[in-house]
Amino acid sequence: MKTDIPILAKMRRTVARYGLIRPFDTVLVACSGGPDSTVLLHLLLELRVEMPFEIAVAHFNHRLRPAAAADAAFVRAEAAALGLPCVVGSRDVRAFARARKLNLEEAGRILRYEFLRDSAARTGATKIATGHTLDDQAETVLIRLLRGSGPRGLSGIHPVVDGIIIRPLLDIRRKEIEAYGRTKRLAFRRDATNSDPGYVRNRVRLRLMPYLEKHFDKTLAPKLGRTAEILRDEDGFFEEAARRACRRLIVRRDGRTLLDARRLARLSRALARRCVRIFLRELKGDLRKIDFEDIEAVRELGPGASLTLPDRLALRRDGDLLGTPAKRESRADYLYLWDGRGRLPVPGAKAEFAGRRIKPPRRGRPAYDDKTAAYCDAGALQFPLLVRTRRDGDIYRPCGAPGRKKLKEILRAKRVPPAERDARPVFCSDDRIVWMPGLPVAEEFKVTDETKNIFVIRTLKAKSGGSILSKKK
Repeated sequence: MKTDIPILAKMRRTVARYGLIRPFDTVLVACSGGPDSTVLLHLLLELRVEMPFEIAVAHFNHRLRPAAAADAAFVRAEAAALGLPCVVGSRDVRAFARARKLNLEEAGRILRYEFLRDSAARTGATKIATGHTLDDQAETVLIRLLRGSGPRGLSGIHPVVDGIIIRPLLDIRRKEIEAYGRTKRLAFRRDATNSDPGYVRNRVRLRLMPYLEKHFDKTLAPKLGRTAEILRDEDGFFEEAARRACRRLIVRRDGRTLLDARRLARLSRALARRCVRIFLRELKGDLRKIDFEDIEAVRELGPGASLTLPDRLALRRDGDLLGTPAKRESRADYLYLWDGRGRLPVPGAKAEFAGRRIKPPRRGRPAYDDKTAAYCDAGALQFPLLVRTRRDGDIYRPCGAPGRKKLKEILRAKRVPPAERDARPVFCSDDRIVWMPGLPVAEEFKVTDETKNIFVIRTLKAKSGGSILSKKK
């Protein structure tokens, strides 16, 4: 009597339910050499007895562990022993992550799937099979729940993606995989990083899931898998509703993609958020780095308002239409030395500035208006002041802030459009930032009880028209 029939039957049911493999497909098995992917390979060989399809093996070397080369050699040998073609690829994941400013897990996933898709195209494979299990699904749902994900994130790992990536083991527990491996006396490669508590997934796998199963529900993994399936189906339904709505909301005009904000406001918040996601995906190509707060900021953007999203995606709402600015003026760098007397015209900022020395009031302190004026301790300043455009790497400590911050991050947090960031002048004393209109005076130049003289920098309207600094937001 075969002890592996239950697990094979489960995989057969999953394959049939989602149409993962069709007769005469060529399935490229992503094999790391670990238990899950190795068992997947052997189960597919058993299934091939019942259904005609071809199998090939692919292994991706992340170059992250000393044993990585040995893992690749193991997979090559395993494929050769089974008489299967094998493709091996390698990339420096750490260098890629550093260059793209990604964490190792995300960088590895991007390069791994890029390799698998390329390998499928080269070998003529019609499907790419990965060894994700029901435990992987449960862990993913928990991790995304802890991150505050919506229905899309909580739908977890999909059994099929883009009609090519398939997960035949998604209804099978990891303990069943291990039992099958022992029965078949299969050799595996063990990844030591799977026990490293520095990774969130490992802490969920080794600590949180066992605790929840012991103290709350021993059948937690199947229930989380069911939750993912329910949300996956409902997400698909509502996503289709959002796409239908977007046919009326998204407008193409003069080569630009625009969103009708007036119609968007008439939708329910749930549907409107999905429409914003679709719109941003069209503009940006993906939703990487876009979070819930970004979606809400776009949804609530008022007429005439602007904001900047991650990856420097600038948006502006003009009337009822929202999109990237129609025209962005090129940046013109400038630099002036100012002794603080008289007026200083700054054409690049469409403004003039005037300086004046005053005595501190006998009681209290002056009424501050960071947007149009700066009140500084004159004794802390070194003249002439340097007045220039913003530079990459500018850092200063705003008055009252706990520490120094990048000027770029402060402007982004205040949702100042990129074009305006470049136009606003930076006032410096001895190469230290004193003030930028719209931001607080630097902590080291603020007026204190010890201040004997106050130097006031005031923004004046340029003769040619309104200042970019005095626009209403």
